[in-house]
Amino acid sequence: MENMDEQPLMVTIRCTAYNHESYIRQCLEGFVMQKTNFRFEAIVHDDASTDGTAAIIQEYAEKYPDIIKPIFETENQYSKRALTRIMDEHTHGKYVAICEGDDYWIDPLKLQKQVDILEAYMDCSLCFHATKCVRANATNVVYNIIKKNRQTFDIHDLILGGGGFMATNSMLFKAEYIRNRPQWMANCPVGDLPLMLLLGCKGSVYYIDDIMSVYRVGTGGYTSIVGRSFSKIHKHYNAIFNMFEGFDKWSNNSYHNTIVQRKKRLKKMYFVELVMCCIKKIFGENIYFKSHVVCKKNKK
Repeated sequence: MENMDEQPLMVTIRCTAYNHESYIRQCLEGFVMQKTNFRFEAIVHDDASTDGTAAIIQEYAEKYPDIIKPIFETENQYSKRALTRIMDEHTHGKYVAICEGDDYWIDPLKLQKQVDILEAYMDCSLCFHATKCVRANATNVVYNIIKKNRQTFDIHDLILGGGGFMATNSMLFKAEYIRNRPQWMANCPVGDLPLMLLLGCKGSVYYIDDIMSVYRVGTGGYTSIVGRSFSKIHKHYNAIFNMFEGFDKWSNNSYHNTIVQRKKRLKKMYFVELVMCCIKKIFGENIYFKSHVVCKKNKK
């Protein structure tokens, strides 16, 4: 039987962390508990954290040297827009999985299930699964569950579904698809949406109806930022519109009508976010999150 160390590297997990001391241990446990018949690694990038995040990553790198491959920065790279390049340079697996340092996986067979799908269906460019969303300051409080009612999807579904269609920590895809990224991806304020669009152009999308990961809401990402100021809301949506225009040109208007539909929905969402911003400022965060859940459930 072939030694695991002699096998080709099947999956590279990309994990970026910054001041995730309260969360990173649970994230890393989700990696090292994976049970597979193939070799995988986790590139864990600490972006010059000022808390104890780096020390915890180092602890796991020493305990699991075959899995945890750390990168420690002395200067923040996200602010220099260098993070994607750095992670690309350290991605050597056939497939890529993503899990940021404040999220985590809960199924030890997650990677095995997803690799089995992509190996079996060669026309499939992306595999994702159901995800539980929780609030960062209340781990047991379920904010939302991202589930689907069918097994396969295409690029039109991803365009209309937007960034919330799937959780980034549920995705697995071929590494070759993210080499030489097109320019329209560069200036988008969120990374999951343009990534989904790029992958959706490469083939079909397969969904596994198992909750295998947890996404934390309110740790400093989109849901934390959008509700703070009108200017940030405007800047965010303006960048999303520009990204779709670039994607439309890059794809030779192949999905133009679907993009037009999505833009109409985005305009409605823009005004909803403005209202939610007012709610948060007047009534506080708890009412804001309840309103956000209602909006997500009613969004078509």
